[in-house]
Amino acid sequence: MSESALSTRETHALRRVRFLAKIMDEAVTIPGTNVGIGLDSVVGLLPVSGDLVTAAISLYAVGEAVRLGADRHVIGRMLFNVAIDFGVGSVPVLGDVFDAVWKSNVRNANLLEKHLNSR
Repeated sequence: MSESALSTRETHALRRVRFLAKIMDEAVTIPGTNVGIGLDSVVGLLPVSGDLVTAAISLYAVGEAVRLGADRHVIGRMLFNVAIDFGVGSVPVLGDVFDAVWKSNVRNANLLEKHLNSR
């Protein structure tokens, strides 16, 4: 199902979540690869505080899902993605590489879109 099958409110919320995912996870493509990184990977370089900041920003998508009435299973999976990103992302060096691969914000945007389109 496409965005056109969604209400205006849902469409706008999904676009905001997708924009956040792009900025946080895929803003810049690493030259010579197809790998995108975003602010999550860059800000995450700051030990602990960077990961706290990016986790707080990532919770915006979860809030949008709650406002749109997503079920507890979807909310739980989204929170799990943020928790994994925060937990593993907090590990020096390994966490920075993990942030570039895990892309919790893109995962959460996909979960929200799938939920909205399945109703």
